[in-house]
Amino acid sequence: MTKSELIERFAQESGLTKGRAEMVVNTIFDAMTNALVAGDGVEIRGFGSFTVRRYQPYEGRNPRTGDVVHVAAKRLPFFKVGKELRERVNGSWDATDDHDESSASPRPSAPAAERKPSTPRRRDENLSEDVI
Repeated sequence: MTKSELIERFAQESGLTKGRAEMVVNTIFDAMTNALVAGDGVEIRGFGSFTVRRYQPYEGRNPRTGDVVHVAAKRLPFFKVGKELRERVNGSWDATDDHDESSASPRPSAPAAERKPSTPRRRDENLSEDVI
């Protein structure tokens, strides 16, 4: 699922215009990004958590030439999947495991033959035409 597909799905399910849905999705992503930049973690129960991992500098090698290359220290975002998402992806999740009986059961995923095939996208296809 691409960001534009997420925006479209959110707009359909919430009844918002695509422009408003795009604003909401961008606000959520911006808040998550700002938290990670500040060194904070982001935890979404049942989905997973994002943290920032620090990596020390090291001397690597160019595989083509064999030359030594200095790789600077860096911080990279790291995602750890939550238990509920992991179980749903593996098909072993039961709505009654962690929730009361009034919780909605998960929707079964479509068989591979029914899924929309992945097609390459042009760069301009992801741009929204709605004006906020």
